[in-house]
Amino acid sequence: MNRQSAALTRIPSVDEVLKTSVAGDLIARFGRQAVVGAVRATLDAMRTGMRAGDSVQSGLEDVAAAAGVRLERDVRPNVRPVFNLTGTVLHTNLGRAILAEAAVEAAAAAMRQALALEFDLETGKRGERDSLVRNLLCELTGAQDATIVNNNAAAVLLVLNTLSRDRDSVVSRGELIEIGGAFRMPDIMARAGARLVEIGTTNRTHMKDYEAAVRPDTGLVLKVHTSNYKIRGFTKEVPARELAALARGRGVPLVNDLGSGTLVDLSRYGLVHEPTVAEAVAEGADIVTFSGDKLLGGPQAGFIVGRKDLIAQINRNPLKRALRVDKVRLAAVEATLRLYRDPDRLQERLPTLRMLARPRADIVALAQRLLPAVNAAVGAGFAVSVVDCGSQIGSGALPEEQIESAGIACRPAGQGGSALIALAAALRALPVPVIGRIEDQALVLDLRCLEDETGFVGNLRALQTPGSR
Repeated sequence: MNRQSAALTRIPSVDEVLKTSVAGDLIARFGRQAVVGAVRATLDAMRTGMRAGDSVQSGLEDVAAAAGVRLERDVRPNVRPVFNLTGTVLHTNLGRAILAEAAVEAAAAAMRQALALEFDLETGKRGERDSLVRNLLCELTGAQDATIVNNNAAAVLLVLNTLSRDRDSVVSRGELIEIGGAFRMPDIMARAGARLVEIGTTNRTHMKDYEAAVRPDTGLVLKVHTSNYKIRGFTKEVPARELAALARGRGVPLVNDLGSGTLVDLSRYGLVHEPTVAEAVAEGADIVTFSGDKLLGGPQAGFIVGRKDLIAQINRNPLKRALRVDKVRLAAVEATLRLYRDPDRLQERLPTLRMLARPRADIVALAQRLLPAVNAAVGAGFAVSVVDCGSQIGSGALPEEQIESAGIACRPAGQGGSALIALAAALRALPVPVIGRIEDQALVLDLRCLEDETGFVGNLRALQTPGSR
């Protein structure tokens, strides 16, 4: 018998491993069936390693401990918190808006107990779930009526399908946007059953283009706010107020898709002005659609506000039920909207606005406090320094707007790009993954969105890189 065969015979059985105290503790935590599966998988991996010539620890306690590591990895949730140090506040891939504490508490309460979702407490009869947020939306936007679906793409789809199915939808060629994930406005219109009538050119669309396109078979005129790109130079677009007058005169509704959408003037917080929903309503749009989880700072949702008769039509569409939001999201939406009733304290209560308006001086001070901890964690293989950087709003909002920020840059001493990639991977492997960005031959940790300073420092202690001390 050769050495490898002899080693294979020394691998213990599943029953022997299960009798160890370590396995007993694992059974108490994870259940016998899960532990048996993990032990079998561990033993199989050991056999494979031995056959490949690897050095493998095959003692009973070693096997049980390895099975425990496997179980810990398997029970770790896929939906995990991360530290967003990318500099993009509303990062689509990292969940967009962080909810206000009031919204978190409302969502938790909705999950824990029964609630009056579609039940009228005054009459004791069936109610409408939209009524939970309708009055708030009308109050904050000046619209006659409002409804809610699961995101803004769904809102646009539902509006088009209701008001323009098998009819013309007139839109400027320069406003045929593409949003994340390669979803394009023409594709959404096609799925909604609307006939796209694109007018003008990419950079210039005139009133005469709309006048020529609006005919008896026109279902609506669509204006799309190009929140995720800008066309500059020799350009022309027709303002929403003028389009509203044309649409009203021709007897067709004007739909204004604001995309990100905001309920407050962002210039109040030192940012560039973005059209508000109330402004779009006041300019005469019959329907306005916008998102809940972007500039508004709430959970994912799509809002439709506007004329009462049109909202009633939209709510009668069978698609509305397929696109409706659940009780948890409704509770969080209501709590978020209520915060807007107190604009003087909105910034301190709404994380999105708080992060967007965070003074650069505060971020610089944070970077200087964190510099020693980051330096110790990444090790001698990197030069670590405080740097100026530019944050972005994200999620297609104000794409050209750079917000002055600060962060910590980690530059490799000599290994170049491979060292940066390794460091980025090591940060992602932390108990709470840290997500930064690589630019200018450095890994930059933009600190605009970091509020848990103590948790971040504690998390760094688990960092393992080739150059760490």
